[in-house]
Amino acid sequence: MDVKKDYLKMARRVLDVEGNALLAAASRIGDELNQAVDMILNSPGKVVVLGLGKSGHVAKKISATLCSTGTPSVFLHAAEALHGDLGIYRPGDPTILISKGGSTSELVRLVPTLREFESPLIGLLGNVRAPLARMVDIVLDASVPEEADPLGIVPTTSAVIAMAMGDALASALMLARDFKEQDFARFHPEGQLGRNLLLQVKDAMHHTRRVAVVTPELSLHEVVIRMTEYPLGAACVLGEGEKLIGIISDGDIRRMLQQHDDIRGLKAEDIMTKDPICALPEMTLGDAVRLMEDRPSQISVLPVKDPDTQVCLGLLRIHDVYQPHLA
Repeated sequence: MDVKKDYLKMARRVLDVEGNALLAAASRIGDELNQAVDMILNSPGKVVVLGLGKSGHVAKKISATLCSTGTPSVFLHAAEALHGDLGIYRPGDPTILISKGGSTSELVRLVPTLREFESPLIGLLGNVRAPLARMVDIVLDASVPEEADPLGIVPTTSAVIAMAMGDALASALMLARDFKEQDFARFHPEGQLGRNLLLQVKDAMHHTRRVAVVTPELSLHEVVIRMTEYPLGAACVLGEGEKLIGIISDGDIRRMLQQHDDIRGLKAEDIMTKDPICALPEMTLGDAVRLMEDRPSQISVLPVKDPDTQVCLGLLRIHDVYQPHLA
C-alpha cells in the first residue's frame, strides 16, 4: 500500500469537508447578520471579541480584521476576563462571544456581568440550541456537520467556519462604512499593502541621474557600459528634449547576442523597445505593479515619464516596490 496516497486522500477530504461547510454556511446566513451589523454601527464604542482555546485564536483574528477594516475592536481572553480584564469595557461596547459548543463555562459566567455593562451580545456559535444561544441578543450560526480531521474531534471545520463568519461580518461592516482603499492604507502604513496604496511611483523610482540614459545612435558597446555603470536592469533611450522613445532591458541585450554573431555595428535604436509601457509619477505603487504583472508577458522595469511633456523622469523596478531605496 502506498501510504503517501493515503496522505493525499486525507488532505483532499479535509479540504472537501471544509469547503462544503463554507457553502452550507453561505446558504443559511440570513437577516441576523444585518442585525449584527446594525448593532455594531449603532454602538459608539469598540467591539470586544471573546473566546477560549481554538475559539480564542479565531477571536484574535476576527478582532484584528475588524480593527484593520474600520471597526475598533479588542480581543479579550475569556478566562482573563473573569480576573480583572473586564476593565477594558465601556458602557455599550458590543461583544462577540465565540464558542463551538455554545456552552463554554467561562463565557456563560460572563454574560450577567456583560449585561451590567449594557453590552449588546452577539454569539458566533457552533450550536444554536446551546445555553449561550439563549443568552445573547443575536446568534450567528457557525455550526458544522463534522470536523475534517481523521478523528472528527479537532476544531478544523468549525474553526474555518467561525473565522469565515467573522470575515463576512467585517466585510459587511466595510460596506456599511463605505470603507475605501485609502482607509485601509491609513491603518497599514508599514505593510506592503499600505505601501502599495499610499506611496506613489515618484516616491520609489530611480531618478534619471541614477539611471543608464542613452541616445538612439549610441553603440551597443556603449549601451552595455552605461548599463554596467547603473545596474538597474534597463537603459532609457531618450530623444530630443529628453523625451522617452524606448527602453533596453538586460533581456533585450541577451536576445540580441543570440541573434547576431557580430554586434559591433548595432546601435541602441536597433534593439530598443519603442514606445514602451510607462509609469506616471503620480501613479500608486499598486497600479504600477499591475502594469508590470497583469499582462501575458510580465516585465520587471518601467520607465517613468511626465504625462504632459513625455520627458523621462526615471525608472521603477519591481524590486523597488517591495524594498525601499533612497531615490
